[in-house]
Amino acid sequence: MKAAVYRSYGPPEVVQIQDIPNPSPKADEVFIKVFASTVNRTDCGFRSAEYFISRFWSGLFRPNEPVLGCEFAGEVVSVGEKVKKFQIGDRVYGFDDARFGGHAQFKTISENAGIAKIPNGIDYPTAAMLTEGSHYALGNIRAAKTQAGQQVMVYGATGAIGSAAVQLLKYFGAHVTAVCPSPKVDLVKSLGADVVIDYTQEDISNLATRFDLIFDAVGKSSWGACKPLLKPQGKYMSTELGKNGENVWKAILQSKSKGKRLLFPIPTTEQEDIRFLGELAAKGYFKPVLDRTYDLENIVEAYRYVETGQKTGNVVINIPQN
Repeated sequence: MKAAVYRSYGPPEVVQIQDIPNPSPKADEVFIKVFASTVNRTDCGFRSAEYFISRFWSGLFRPNEPVLGCEFAGEVVSVGEKVKKFQIGDRVYGFDDARFGGHAQFKTISENAGIAKIPNGIDYPTAAMLTEGSHYALGNIRAAKTQAGQQVMVYGATGAIGSAAVQLLKYFGAHVTAVCPSPKVDLVKSLGADVVIDYTQEDISNLATRFDLIFDAVGKSSWGACKPLLKPQGKYMSTELGKNGENVWKAILQSKSKGKRLLFPIPTTEQEDIRFLGELAAKGYFKPVLDRTYDLENIVEAYRYVETGQKTGNVVINIPQN
């Protein structure tokens, strides 16, 4: 099968298109023909190993899994003898940051992992965008115990995580203030944000509003800068480790605090969450934002683009069928 393969950590150029053997499904796994995947921050982080700590999961000296692609959408072409939840011909999508494999023509995954059936009316490229940013956003929203009516700021509302966070927060009934640059204001308004702030025109530190939660979806703010904007028991969360890893150790130190707190939850992948996100999309409550599409053979270019930090929403990878 054709696959985007990396054998060492480094820049986008370490990824090469190669022919490699098909994976072999185990008794509890489904074997999927992949039609679409994405390139996202998760893939970039594991490929570059910029944060050395990621190597404790992916391989200390070289990658254990040579094919990235944590998001996937495709069709089940065979199932292991113990599989009960899926059958041949099912259209499926999911998230797999343990074994990855979406950047290839075929992948395997346990029937009990982050996989679900694609709802009717959703195509493969859209299904491939349903999980990475949104499951991170969902996990953070739940960790903060966000409630209807609360004031929430989403800083960086145009990436895969931020654009999902705005929509999910509105679904849960929060009042959302979204922060983005000038060219993206109309897009963010269309996602349902109650207030949209153009950070190139307005300094958020001057806001009169105080927030129950500030969610930095791009890792470009800080606990110190956002703390004054929180309510007395407000929470701050970021998708990045922060300077010198401060978001991790400060979250630990503040874990028993009853006042303003920094939270840094560890993301998990639950099958029910993957299914839930698909149901929201089918009902029109969540629509992943598409930036652009690349063919698999141009995946290095896709990585380069994602790592400019200018991505809006998601970058889809079309997987060839021959």
